[in-house]
Amino acid sequence: MATQKEVKNRIASVKNIHKITRAMEMVAAARLRRAEQRIDAMRPYAQAIRKMTQRVSEAAAGIPRIALLEERGNVTRVGIILVTGDRGLAGAFNTNIIREGLRLKREFTADGADVSFAVVGRRGNSTLTFRGEAIANVYVGFTDRPAFTDAREISRDVTSAYVDENLDRVELVYNRYVSPLTQYVRRQTLLPLQQAEVFGEGIPEPEQPADPELAEAHEKAYWDYEPDPELLLPMLFEEYVDLSVYRALLESSASELGARMTAMRSAAENAQDMIGELTLEANRVRQAEITQEILEVVGGAEALG
Repeated sequence: MATQKEVKNRIASVKNIHKITRAMEMVAAARLRRAEQRIDAMRPYAQAIRKMTQRVSEAAAGIPRIALLEERGNVTRVGIILVTGDRGLAGAFNTNIIREGLRLKREFTADGADVSFAVVGRRGNSTLTFRGEAIANVYVGFTDRPAFTDAREISRDVTSAYVDENLDRVELVYNRYVSPLTQYVRRQTLLPLQQAEVFGEGIPEPEQPADPELAEAHEKAYWDYEPDPELLLPMLFEEYVDLSVYRALLESSASELGARMTAMRSAAENAQDMIGELTLEANRVRQAEITQEILEVVGGAEALG
């Protein structure tokens, strides 16, 4: 049986862990709220560029030959973007992404394609490097608060690789944020755009005007484009890809904070339970020591008597 001093030292150690995990939970909760606000602020822009692209496509009287729309008949080179985090202590957040990325690699490899990874986050990079996987690009240092410039850097790298025919297909894997308790891994085809699901899920359509006549007038309104729609469409498609990656980074950031908040809450509750158990053990040890001392006193008295 452990001594009373040893049990007290364990209680003090667990109390320190409890303080740290509770503080990390509170920090993650505060930052999560800001991450949710950034996702909400991104949606109106996503809606606007989606609508504009539709209108420009119609004005262009058919889509011209654009590299990002070209589907390759023989897919032999696939790029997979894995969006992980720079830090751990977030439950299965990073593990689930890496597992899905490796599953996708096996799927494409079975079809005869070569697969390379573009990894966002130090955790994904370290794991895939340890496993000896082919990593084309690494992006670290911003997963807790991604900026649009970070998304543009990633999207332009994969877009250039696709246009130069170094890649025939690009897949994006990230954690979709639902709530602090719920995140799930989502796979999205990024390129070619003919197969992409750019902003369909999670972004509602803009509300239509209540007045039917006003809605009809809006639909019949004349739109003047500068430059011409044929030149504007490729620019909008590139912006589409940028915004799709940016959305994934924001969703992943919120998911990471939600997962960390949940994990730290669970750790704090477990630490509190352990403190209670160790306190009972300390009381039992103390009682056993007192009983032993009483027995020794009684035994000594009987020996003298």
